[in-house]
Amino acid sequence: MAPTKSWAACEKSAHDVLLKVHGLTVSVGSTEVLRKLSFAVPRGGSLAIIGPNGVGKTVLLRTLIGALPHQGTVDWAADARLGYVPQKLDLQRDLPVNGYDFLKAGVALSRTSPLEIPRALQAVGLDPPALARPIGGLSGGQFQRLMIAFALLGRPNVLLLDEPAAGIDEPGQVQLHRIIRDLRHSAGMTMLLVSHELSVVYNDADQVLCLGRKRTCLGPPRTALTPAVLEEIYGAPVSFHVHGEE
Repeated sequence: MAPTKSWAACEKSAHDVLLKVHGLTVSVGSTEVLRKLSFAVPRGGSLAIIGPNGVGKTVLLRTLIGALPHQGTVDWAADARLGYVPQKLDLQRDLPVNGYDFLKAGVALSRTSPLEIPRALQAVGLDPPALARPIGGLSGGQFQRLMIAFALLGRPNVLLLDEPAAGIDEPGQVQLHRIIRDLRHSAGMTMLLVSHELSVVYNDADQVLCLGRKRTCLGPPRTALTPAVLEEIYGAPVSFHVHGEE
C-alpha cells in the first residue's frame, strides 16, 4: 500500500465501478445467510446496508473484506484499498494500552509509516493528548473515532463501517457522521455503511441495500426507504424523520 498525496485515489473518473458483487451466497455453519445477492458500487459512491437483526449485514461486510468463504463473485477494482471498522472489537477495554499503542500496532499491521498517525488523527478530529490515556478511558465516540483512524492508516480509498455510531450519545453521533461525510466528499472515499439510523441513510447514501428475511431490494433512498418497502423488510411499520441539511 504505497502512500499517495491524499486519502483519495487519483483516478479522474468518479463513475467507474469499484465493486461488483454477483450471485453472492454465504452460509454460516448450516445456515444460509445471504443468497444470490448482486449489486455494484461506483467509485466515490455511498452504499448503506439496512435491515433487521440477523439478516446478514455484518456477514456481508466480512465477506466483502475476504474474511468469510462464499459462493458467487466479489470483484474489487485492482486499485481498491480497504479500511474496515467492525461493530465490535474483541479487545478488553481495561487493558493497559493507550491510543498511541493501538495506532502503532496498526502501523505495523498495515506496513506503513508512523507519520500516518498524525494524518489519521487529524482526519477524525482526535486530539493527541486523549491518546495518552488507556483506551478504556476514552468515551464511546472517541474510541470509535480511534477505530476509524486505525482503518485510515493504510490510506484506503474504501471504508466499510459496521454500525459505527452504535452505543454513542447523540452529540458523538453527529460528530462521527460529519467525519464520515467529510471523508467521502473531501477525500473522495467510497463508503459501505451498515446502519439502523434511517434518517442518516436517507440524507447521506446514494444507494440503499435493504436486506430482509424474505426479500432484498436496492435503490436510491427515496425509493428504498418508503413506508411500504420498510414494512416489508422489517416485518412491521417503520418511520423515521428526515433532517434538513446541516
